[in-house]
Amino acid sequence: MSMEQLRRLAVVMVQDGDPPDQVADLLQVSERSVWRWLSAWRERGDGGLVTRPGWGRPPKLDDIQASQVLEWLNRNPCDFGFATERWTAPRVATVIRDRLGVQMNHRYLNDWLARRGITPQVPERRPRERDEGVIRTWIARQWPVIKKK
Repeated sequence: MSMEQLRRLAVVMVQDGDPPDQVADLLQVSERSVWRWLSAWRERGDGGLVTRPGWGRPPKLDDIQASQVLEWLNRNPCDFGFATERWTAPRVATVIRDRLGVQMNHRYLNDWLARRGITPQVPERRPRERDEGVIRTWIARQWPVIKKK
């Protein structure tokens, strides 16, 4: 639900007789916000509930570029010329610079990735010689014998 929809819902609920404190609890916002929205609605109508454009610097990556970067993270870093299979913020910054021509600070990228639910991961180390079939057989046959002792 967008902020605009949330504000309109709060105003409608108060108009229908719900107390502002209960509306705030139900919508998980502060009671002060509900009162501000009511005041804005009384002064400017629906225009008082419209979301203003955001403040601050515009994002360096548009939505298409951001989704492209997130798709890259599903691939192996070795595909991009790195020696190991570990994504790091400096590596992501390098790929963004090389592929999209956008310079981003790796410290900012840590936060950017965390806001999208991506945290640093270390791949599980697995020996090349590992044979799952042999392991399953050992667990099925040898482990019960050892465990009984």
